[in-house]
Amino acid sequence: MEAKSKVQHIPFQTPNEKDENFIAKAMNIKVGIIPLPVYLLLLALIATFVYMHDLKSDILTAIAVTGFFGFTFAQIGKSIPFIRSVGGAAILATFIPSAIVYYHLIPEDIVKSTTEFTENSNFLYLFIASIVVGSILGMKRETLIKAFLKIFIPLIAGSIAAGAVGLIVGTMLGVGFQHTLLYIVIPIMAGGVGEGAIPLSIGYSEIMHMSQGEAFALVIPSIMFGSLSAVILSGVLNVMGKKKPAWTGNGKVDRSESDGALLLENNDQEKESVFNLSHFASGGILAVSLYLVGMLSHDLFGFPAPVMMLLLAVAIKLFRLAPANLESGAFSVSRFFSTAVTYPLLFAIGVSMTPWDKLIAAFNLANIITIVSVVVTMMTVGFFTGKWLNMYPIETAIINACHSGQGGTGDIAILSAAERLELMPFAQVSTRIGGAITVTLTLLLLAQFY
Repeated sequence: MEAKSKVQHIPFQTPNEKDENFIAKAMNIKVGIIPLPVYLLLLALIATFVYMHDLKSDILTAIAVTGFFGFTFAQIGKSIPFIRSVGGAAILATFIPSAIVYYHLIPEDIVKSTTEFTENSNFLYLFIASIVVGSILGMKRETLIKAFLKIFIPLIAGSIAAGAVGLIVGTMLGVGFQHTLLYIVIPIMAGGVGEGAIPLSIGYSEIMHMSQGEAFALVIPSIMFGSLSAVILSGVLNVMGKKKPAWTGNGKVDRSESDGALLLENNDQEKESVFNLSHFASGGILAVSLYLVGMLSHDLFGFPAPVMMLLLAVAIKLFRLAPANLESGAFSVSRFFSTAVTYPLLFAIGVSMTPWDKLIAAFNLANIITIVSVVVTMMTVGFFTGKWLNMYPIETAIINACHSGQGGTGDIAILSAAERLELMPFAQVSTRIGGAITVTLTLLLLAQFY
């Protein structure tokens, strides 16, 4: 019996630092979130599969490929002086992959594998669903009501001012009033490619009797360069926020929020602090379910799936339809995706959804100045309008920047550069609802007066 007692109480022996082998020590060195030995193993595996022409597009291979390259480019962006301060990680993780694909500097097998996975898996909307639902359910109810009611004011004011300034600048630089309006100002605010450029090009082709391909080619460069401008400027705002902390809520929107406003409405501190796998899984299923309801609404009524998902999440929060532990799980899911999935997703977006040739097509001085003037005005008006409304001006400026972005992909890049993925629900309002209103009004007025 005594011997048995001694066996039961032998403590678990952890190796001393001097006893640790080289690999164990190397595991503490990381590229992004990937331990160095695992990183080198992934490099060897990817190179081998590429050499064998056997790089598949399944989820396991996609995790390895996008994780490896996403965190590699992000780490490079974080290591370059100045660039790292203005969202370099997000910029390099998105736009460098686009360039190396265009110039054939990356094996075609990697491009094919990443593109097939991204297009077939709906990877992008899994990320958006997780971030949006988790962020909304992770807010205080009062915060949600105040912020969503207020956010439309800087968005509307910024859109009107940006349109006026863009038209003046473009006309003065010889771009032409009509070209500036239809192919620069409106596309920037249209909500990206799927919800913006495509319906715009279809409408333009029918109303102005031109081919859709020609209209699309005229529209897309402004969207791409406008999104790049918004990413860089949002990174600059992040730097400003660190120097002027009174201007930012670090993810909070309304100044009336308490310091814990983005934490859960859960008085049980134990439940908030202890990670629960069951709650995490429930939160993930909830996010996916709400997005599928959104997809059904799109199929039946043509209503944008992300907007419906957002509205349902808001309704769940406002009417207290989910218990605190489910809200906690959804919030944990959003934090997981923002930490582990952002840069791999940005790499996938850069490879499969960001055409480098369309981006560089906007590189002439008059276009660049006009596009930048639109984005700067949008964000500046958002900044000062937010300040006037007792909101955090940097947050409102960043939300307005999302109205100048490349749709959902632009939102991710912009908020990643700003280090404020918590703003994704507001970004979706800015992008989806703002873009839909812009496209609808443009085509209605063009049909009347063209």
